[in-house]
Amino acid sequence: MNIKEQLTHDMKEAMRAQEKFRLLVIRSALAAIKQIEVDTRTVLDDGALVGVIQKMLKQRKESIKQYEAAQRQDLADVEHAESEILNHYLPAQMDQAAVKALITQAIANTQAHGVKDMGKVMAAVKPKLAGVADMGQVSQWIKEALSA
Repeated sequence: MNIKEQLTHDMKEAMRAQEKFRLLVIRSALAAIKQIEVDTRTVLDDGALVGVIQKMLKQRKESIKQYEAAQRQDLADVEHAESEILNHYLPAQMDQAAVKALITQAIANTQAHGVKDMGKVMAAVKPKLAGVADMGQVSQWIKEALSA
């Protein structure tokens, strides 16, 4: 079952169980996916669906920071609860050691010698890590490896 089918199945379950909050979050995810499919006139594959969900999670994280800075813990808690539901649809994250090993291998394969070659390394690891690792953190690790 792909991510979109899983979302649709879980939406039906949430309707039957009358879980209004979970239903709201799942419907918003499906709406975001449908909007992108309509705009691009394509059917998104699982890789693209993971990207959509990650984008939604990033928006939630930014909102949480802003709400906490504004002393609105009640709104931050709502965003956090939405994030937990959305996290359920992402594939399992790779552990840090495996990611760093992949980065080391990519540096060797691309013969990168400094921060100026960071783009080459990112291009090599991105297809392998998209959806299974935080690309912001991966970028930071690559920069550290190339600076050393």
